[in-house]
Amino acid sequence: MRIDILTLFPSMMSMFFEESILSRAQKKGHVEVFFHDLHDYSLTRYGSVDDYPYGGGAGMVMCVEPLVNCIEDLQKQRSYDEIIYTAPDGEMLSQTLCNSLSLKGNLMILCGHYKGIDERVREHFVTQEISIGDYVLSGGELAAAVICDAVVRLIPGVLGDEQSALSDSFQDGLVAPPEYTRPVDFRGWKVPDVLLSGDHKKIAQWRYDQAVERTRQRRPDLLEE
Repeated sequence: MRIDILTLFPSMMSMFFEESILSRAQKKGHVEVFFHDLHDYSLTRYGSVDDYPYGGGAGMVMCVEPLVNCIEDLQKQRSYDEIIYTAPDGEMLSQTLCNSLSLKGNLMILCGHYKGIDERVREHFVTQEISIGDYVLSGGELAAAVICDAVVRLIPGVLGDEQSALSDSFQDGLVAPPEYTRPVDFRGWKVPDVLLSGDHKKIAQWRYDQAVERTRQRRPDLLEE
């Protein structure tokens, strides 16, 4: 997979990809990530990328020209399965959506800023808009990082244990059940006996029952869906 991220702050983005799973995924050759500074595509001598909104109002809007220049420059080099815009009014990021994106070959992610981007970019270039929650961030960089982390870890070979991603929360529409590790007894707080039984059928049933109950208590909306 190749991911191209269009941003005003490439240095801020790159740090996130230099650690943990995202770093290992790149070193193993499972994903390539490139950052493109939108200032480099500005038509002004000062590298301006924003301007006042037509019609008045507070805030600034990212200009159409730098965005389109960058997008079209990248499109000349390869085709993209999706051009994603991190928008507060986009489709809510979900495990199902992440599973779908993990099967793609080339993704482009556009990080918004200020009051957003010129609507013409959304109308003519963006193929998918994604939100990571009902709140406002200073920019789309954090949202892009969240999307990448959630998607890349699903690519086969990225995680050391292939089954780990399949047992994550939301993969089966439920939150994950409780997990335990050594020691068996800590301050009198003991690991449930069933997990020590060696009976894999009973353990699987216990985990399923726990996942359902925890989902009922904490995310009943998932059961309704």
